[in-house]
Amino acid sequence: MKSLILLCALFGAIAVQQTLAVAGPSSHLVCYYDGSSYVREGLAKLTLPDLEPALQFCSHLVYGYASINPTTNKLVSNNEKLDLDVGTGLYRTITGLKKKFPHLKVLLSVGGDRDEVDPDSNKYLTLLESSNARIPFINSAHSLVKTYGFDGLDIAWQFPKNKPKKVHGGFGKFWKGFKKVFTGDFVVDEKAEEHKEAFTFLMRELKNALRPDGYLLGLTVLPNVNSSLFYDVPALVNNLDYVNLMAFDFQTPQRNPEVADYPAPLYELNERNPESNVNFQVQYWLQNHCPATKINVGIAAYGRSWKMTKDSGLTGLPPVPETDKAGPAGVQTQTEGLYSWPEVCSKLPNNANQHLKGADQPLRKVNDPTKRFGSYAYRSADDNGENGLWVAYEDPDSAANKAAYVKAKGLGGVALVDLSYDDFRGACSGDKYPILRAIKYKL
Repeated sequence: MKSLILLCALFGAIAVQQTLAVAGPSSHLVCYYDGSSYVREGLAKLTLPDLEPALQFCSHLVYGYASINPTTNKLVSNNEKLDLDVGTGLYRTITGLKKKFPHLKVLLSVGGDRDEVDPDSNKYLTLLESSNARIPFINSAHSLVKTYGFDGLDIAWQFPKNKPKKVHGGFGKFWKGFKKVFTGDFVVDEKAEEHKEAFTFLMRELKNALRPDGYLLGLTVLPNVNSSLFYDVPALVNNLDYVNLMAFDFQTPQRNPEVADYPAPLYELNERNPESNVNFQVQYWLQNHCPATKINVGIAAYGRSWKMTKDSGLTGLPPVPETDKAGPAGVQTQTEGLYSWPEVCSKLPNNANQHLKGADQPLRKVNDPTKRFGSYAYRSADDNGENGLWVAYEDPDSAANKAAYVKAKGLGGVALVDLSYDDFRGACSGDKYPILRAIKYKL
């Protein structure tokens, strides 16, 4: 009888544990889909049939990007022929995916570094400076969301970025002259305090407009935007459903053409800017009273590349000096210094490229056994000083490692940028969306 009672108790405990596991908080997996990938040519074109296999893994789909009309201060489509009903009607098609994937929340993203901005008159700042300008923005944003069936807005506000730090000779002097934690001697924005306060007002007013309809409001902190300058974290977080920290692109060939280095390390590296890593960005928001469950860590599904010269050395060990700007554009992305994951994968050693030479010779892959900084691959310049290439990238393993960090810290989840840069055709390993899958399984 005692055995029976113990057995019942054991099964009861297991049942309770299983119930708690089912009822426990589920991690966010926010997936970005840049509409411009719909109109790309060739293998980089991401159409709806190619997008759908990803959506079983995503909790949120963020469609980008909407922009601000500087004359009217209204939120408008960046490509009306693509997005609106007068053209391809992608807005409505994207939100219509919820019928097939009822768990999915679909949001419209604002800005995202895809909106053209006059550097001498940043419309994202001038809008904040006038309460009269905020009203048409809020009304038009609410109207777009409601008209096209979105579940809310993702605000990727285009604040001015930190100036890249100049590199001085010698690794020991790598950040010599580094005086201020975020900004150095360069003034990012003379009215930063005013803009910070106005942005808090905007988010509060926007949330008040969206709340009656139950719409979500998320914030995306873009790469190299100084959180301490522009975000009053304690005042903001109550009006936000999530915060996506785009903790990548700290080093890019556009910002740092002469030195190649890890673009998205998880932790601080020696003799580097101590803020240029995922952990610092996360800790800043946590220390400023943002709930951990609202923080999603941004992971880029692409790599950054630099041209190595004869003076860059033979080891490939970062930071790599004397690089010559960005690596050549990839066949798919058509952007100098940027490779999608399948483009990176095709350059790593495989049966198809093992005997190739010159610019087609495979890169030497260097893994990160510490799981702190990321992977890279390189090909030293030849005797003529040509064909040198250094690429740092996210692959399924490094992305899963960051997802494990998110889980260990009790954070909300991961934001993947962008589905069109993952291997959505399964060209590399046969699996479609391998980076997305790796993140999901680890979460």
